[in-house]
Parts: sequence; structure tokens; C-alpha cells
Amino acid sequence: MRIQTKTTPATTETSDAVVFLLHAEHKVSALGAVFRDLNAEEFAGKLGQLCLVHTQGKLAAPRALLVGLGPRKDLTPPKLRRAVVMATRRLREVGVSRAAFDAGDAERAGVVAEAAVAAHYDFDEFKPSKAPPRTKLALVTIHVSPGEARAAATAVERGRVIGETVNWTKALANQPGNVIYPAELGRRALALARELRGRLRCRVLDKRALERGGFGGLLAVGSGSAREPQLIVLEYRGGRAGQKPFAVVGKAITFDSGGICIKPGDKMEEMKWDKCGGCAVLGIMKAAALLRLPVNLLGVVAAAENMPSATSYRPGDIVTTRSGKTIEVINTDAEGRVILSDALAFACEQKPEAIVDFATLTGACVVALGHNIGGLMGNDAALCKRIERASEATGERVWELPLEDEFRDMVKSDVATVKNSAGRYAGTLTGAAFLQAFVAEGVPWAHLDIAGPAWVSDAKPHHEKGATAFGVRLMIEMLSSKA
Repeated sequence: MRIQTKTTPATTETSDAVVFLLHAEHKVSALGAVFRDLNAEEFAGKLGQLCLVHTQGKLAAPRALLVGLGPRKDLTPPKLRRAVVMATRRLREVGVSRAAFDAGDAERAGVVAEAAVAAHYDFDEFKPSKAPPRTKLALVTIHVSPGEARAAATAVERGRVIGETVNWTKALANQPGNVIYPAELGRRALALARELRGRLRCRVLDKRALERGGFGGLLAVGSGSAREPQLIVLEYRGGRAGQKPFAVVGKAITFDSGGICIKPGDKMEEMKWDKCGGCAVLGIMKAAALLRLPVNLLGVVAAAENMPSATSYRPGDIVTTRSGKTIEVINTDAEGRVILSDALAFACEQKPEAIVDFATLTGACVVALGHNIGGLMGNDAALCKRIERASEATGERVWELPLEDEFRDMVKSDVATVKNSAGRYAGTLTGAAFLQAFVAEGVPWAHLDIAGPAWVSDAKPHHEKGATAFGVRLMIEMLSSKA
């Protein structure tokens, strides 16, 4: 898709369709005689409302799509993004290949660019068909006022990069376990670094290197699979020389059977999504490098496949981790925190400014917060506030949960430093308390349990079924705001 900006009126654009983004207060008739006869039932400007009309030669474009944004006072960038995604999908359905959007200002132009790109993602590479592929927009023209031209060009480019990176991340996370396994995820990370040569560096620790480095947690979880575990380390240096890196850490269980504590068969086919945290970290690193953010960034992804076999780790095992601390294994399906114990310890060794980890860690978080909100816990109030502000700006919603001493007490083990499961109650909080045991003293840290928002099981008007790339927009916003 090619995206361009113009400062001429959108009504003069000769695209296949022109898109008007309208609040409930707008008088539709002011757009021209072609809209004069529309009544409130046909279009009232409600958020997400769409109305496609043929312009009968009264506008330069043969079709016009009216998109409702709701009351002006209630509009936020996330709501605008959702409306534009729905509009772009509608244009694709009717075969439009060239569209013009009447954005108005630079901020809206950036959101329009990001949403229009994101609306073009389809996970259909394994679905051969004689049917023609869905139409994709070849050209999007975003119209802004003359005084916004320069700022709009910058915002549109940023939106394009973020939209394309979100799609790249979703495509990676949606791949099945027989296509993306730990070593292949490592190869994809190395390929990304080659693609961004000079901006991103990558190294991958294989099983032998993990054994030498004492990564006992990652090795234990990966021990039941013929697919060996990997630790992926990426570095982006866009900040000052000597400046401490900000670290992002991700859980990438490329397929999670539960191990010996095997999961029920229902929905197990979706457990390829357990790598979404690690994929988000790769997406964050890619977007930061493409946008040349003025920060130093460290990405650490722990990748393993959790399978049952004669060589699997077992309930009752005691595992010695990279930090030297030990884990009593209570449940082999509480594996994400076990691999993150090593990843967090390794990240702390790099003396980071702060750490944020992303993990589809607990079903308990979905029970508590549903499918649209991530659980936020941490040891640093200022860091959590930065994440919350970025959440409000991007619509990747988080909610801070308490991380008290009682939860740390619940994960203490009688025979090891900690145990990997504290039972049924407060599972999200005890999972975070477990992770905190592997964060070095004095390192600001936040944990995002994204088990709810990382994946969509049922398609929605604004999102296809599958991975959401939750965390990419969030962290890019946070890192950009600090810069």
C-alpha cells in the first residue's frame, strides 16, 4: 500500500471512494447535495456507524463512505483507530483499491495511516483457494489542512511503520507450532536483524550455550520436546553511548501442551498463541529501529516448546536457574514463569534502566479482567504510571493489580527458593510475585499479563480472529513519550 498526504479538499479527490470522518454534531448535508436526503436512521454519526453512498457525479469520487465518530468530546485516538479499521474493511469488501480520507489534522492523519495499514492483515497463507483474494487498497490519500502538511507527513510515516509492524507481529504469532518453534523463532529474529543491518543486533543462545550459561529454567521447560529451547537477545542502540538500555522481555512458548500436567483437549489448538509475549518483544524492537527512537533498547525472548515425554520435567522436580535460585515444580503447565526466571535474570545482568515483561501468563487474569485488558503489576510506581499513560493513548488497556508481601509469601517453597504454582487463588498475583523473585534488587520492573488481550478467539468488526500484537503500540508510545 502506498500512502500520500494532500492539502486539497477531499471532495475534489478522484479516488474510487472518499471517506468522511464525522462526529454526531456534523450536519451531513454540508458535505454536498448528494447527502441531502440521508435521514438519522441511515446516518447519525454514531461511533463505528458506516454509510456508503454513490455520489452520482456530484463529487469527484464515485462513492463516499461516511464514518461515525460519536460526539466530539468523547473521541480518543483508540476510538478513531477502531472506526478507521472498520471503514477500511468495508472499502475492501466493495472492491475499492484507491481511497481518500478527509483527516483534517496531523494527529488524525497518523491514526488513519496506522489503522488503514492494520486493516489489511489477513492470515490466509495456508488457505489455498480458487476464489480471488480480498481487495487491498493500493493507494490511500490522506487529506489535511494546509498548515498541517509537514506534521502530517511525519505522523503518517510513523503510523505506517507501526501499522506494518503490528501486522508483521500478528503474522508471526499466528503461525502454528510446526512452522514456528524455538529455533525457527531464533532464525526469524536473526533475519530481522539482517534486514535492519546497522540498527539492530541479534544473537541466539542454543541448547549448548544455555547449558554453559546455567539457564536451568528454560532448559527444564524445553526438556520434553524434540525442539530445543532458545534464548533470543536483540539490541538497538539509538540513545547516547553508555546510556542504560531499557529492557523488554517476552515469553515465547511456541506450543503449550501443558507438559506432563497436560491441558484439556478443548481449544488446545490455540496454544500456539502462548508465544505472543515474545512476538510482541520482536515487534517492539523492529518498530523502535525503524522509527529510530532515541533510546537504547534490549530485547530478551525466552523460547521453548512445552511437551510431555519421557524426558519432560516433572512435578516435584527442583530446577536451578540462571540466578542460582531454585524452583520447586508444582505444575508443569505453569511453565511461562519458569522460562522467564532465566530471561529476567539475564536482563538484570545487563544493568538496564528498567524492565517490562510481556507474557500470556495466567488464565486467572482473563477471569479477573476479561479479554480486552492486560494485568499490570510491578515494583516501581513511576514505571507503572508511564505504562498506564501509554495505555490510555493507544487503547491497549491495562489495569494495575496489587503486588503485596502476602503473594510473595504464597510462592515460597519448603524445599526450594520458590514454587511455580501457589494454587487456585490469586493466580495472576502469585505468578507476578514468582517473577519478582528473579528481578535484581533496585531494578525497576513491570509485568504485563496479556493472556486476555493477546488473542481474539472470535472475529470482531474491528479485528480478525487470532493474534493482536498487544504491547507493540503500547511500548512504542511509552518509549516515544519519554524521548
